[in-house]
Amino acid sequence: MRIVLFTGKGGVGKTTTAAATAVAAARAGLRTLVLSTDAAHSLGDALGVPLPDAPATGPVDVEPRLRALHASAGRTLDPSWRLVQDYLLRVLDSVGVDPVVADELTALPGADEVAALLALHEHAGSGEHDLVVVDCAPTAETLRLLALPEALAWHLERLLPAQRGLLRTLRPAATAAAGVPLPGPEVVETVRGWLQRMREVQRLLTGQQASVRLVTTPERVVVAESRRTWTSLSLYGVAVDGVVVNRLLPDAQRAARTGGAPDPWLAGWNAAQQEGLREVAESFAGVPVTTTPYLAREPVGPDALAELAAAGGVDPQALLSPVPRHGLAVKRMGEEFVLSLDLPLADRGDVDLKRRDAELLVSVGGHRRVLALPAVLTRCTVRGAAVRDGTLRVRFTPTPGAWPASLAAAGGTRG
Repeated sequence: MRIVLFTGKGGVGKTTTAAATAVAAARAGLRTLVLSTDAAHSLGDALGVPLPDAPATGPVDVEPRLRALHASAGRTLDPSWRLVQDYLLRVLDSVGVDPVVADELTALPGADEVAALLALHEHAGSGEHDLVVVDCAPTAETLRLLALPEALAWHLERLLPAQRGLLRTLRPAATAAAGVPLPGPEVVETVRGWLQRMREVQRLLTGQQASVRLVTTPERVVVAESRRTWTSLSLYGVAVDGVVVNRLLPDAQRAARTGGAPDPWLAGWNAAQQEGLREVAESFAGVPVTTTPYLAREPVGPDALAELAAAGGVDPQALLSPVPRHGLAVKRMGEEFVLSLDLPLADRGDVDLKRRDAELLVSVGGHRRVLALPAVLTRCTVRGAAVRDGTLRVRFTPTPGAWPASLAAAGGTRG
């Protein structure tokens, strides 16, 4: 089973591209689900079928082997979260926070994004599909979506009491000492369940079965955003396995041959798009790049989408290939350990690092990831860092007296 997520700057045709890929896959014999996480509700419009926001029966059948779903917080969110919210409301009430303000403060952060993640997790693990195509929101929202599992898991871990058994035994005294109500067993178990689900979603998105395809147009501003998105996706450990350059205009000289002098307007756009294609090829060296022409009519409905997929050279069987992983690695290099993280197109000025106990905080272009350091590095000191050839490398040396000599001699690990 494979998951392919499509994203790009708003207006580049990512929904149409995702829908076309899903139609082509289904018609090639793959059991396909196309799932939208975009609040714009345009997936149903592209497919030419009614697609309710929260269908009680789940995905809608579009044609043989093709189903579609729009993720909805109202349908997907587990009511068990209300147990956690009720506990947090009691805590805030005990310290005098206004109930209306407390209700806003305790709402599940990123509820729509969480709903989309849970829907993806549910259907990817159902065994009913060979391929799940995800029509994501524009790039900024997609980056929040893909960063959420790890970030929410980090916060959920801090809601869990360190000594659950001790708290059960000493609850009245502990509550009095803390000055606020302590979580009951049902709250703790709910948080543990959510933590497990977020960890599973994180493994799903960063495993070999998931990848992102960036949809762009050959325009300077759009390509620049696609470059930044590739860097940010790599920060979160998500692989990009393709770039789709959409809406290429007909060639001006070919148009001239059919009816007179070349159109200067079309010739100008042809020149600009060719320059944009060169920039894409240079920026995404090593990543497969495909192009899709501007069709003679708007591609709405499965037949028109299949035509678009054929024009773009979509190979449904190739979609099932596993994705090579690089991501985070730690290796022993002489007396040092070196942590490396792929950050394509980033340079030194884009990256900011901070060490916080057993965590490394990496920020790139306004996006931040909290990396839990492998055990071997928690007893080390950072000696330096550099960004070269699209890879961040952080050097660590063992802290004198912090760990036994036998551990200091151990080999590196991979994260």
